[in-house]
Amino acid sequence: MSKQVALLRGINVGGRNKVGMAPLRELLEGFGYDEVRTHLQSGNVVFTTAEKPERAAKRIAEGVSERFGVQVPVLTRSRTDLQKIVKAHPLSGVASDPARLLVTFLSAAPKAKLVKEVDPASYTPDVFRFEGGREIYVWCPNGVHRTKLGHAFWEKRLDVTATARNWRTVEKLLEMIGE
Repeated sequence: MSKQVALLRGINVGGRNKVGMAPLRELLEGFGYDEVRTHLQSGNVVFTTAEKPERAAKRIAEGVSERFGVQVPVLTRSRTDLQKIVKAHPLSGVASDPARLLVTFLSAAPKAKLVKEVDPASYTPDVFRFEGGREIYVWCPNGVHRTKLGHAFWEKRLDVTATARNWRTVEKLLEMIGE
């Protein structure tokens, strides 16, 4: 059994893709997942399962589609993954506000060549770091809603599925998954 977090992209945003957290917890409990808890209304679910994270992501996405009629990408990370993400924090010397620091979670490790093709100077004052793996850290000093480096940008440039969470949420999810 391992603790995992599922990140559902685009639910309960702007009145679209409505999914209640209690019914979402019930769905996961119906899969036999244990210790199911949600954080906020934006699709963050911590749970325990023997399934591999990739299998859990697929199962949750299919279940959400079937039960709620909403098709959204679902990415999963293990407790170990989240610990590494928080420990790495390559923008700690730059990012001063956790609400303006994003971790963009990717469905797969992108080709390094594709990441290198993104010219950081073209996106200032925003700053991003890719440390390998399946995450990109993005510092948005003017606010996350103003950045051009959102999940849609990375999906298009890197040919992956992406979803982002601010640093406060990432830290809270690590706290929840560590309990």
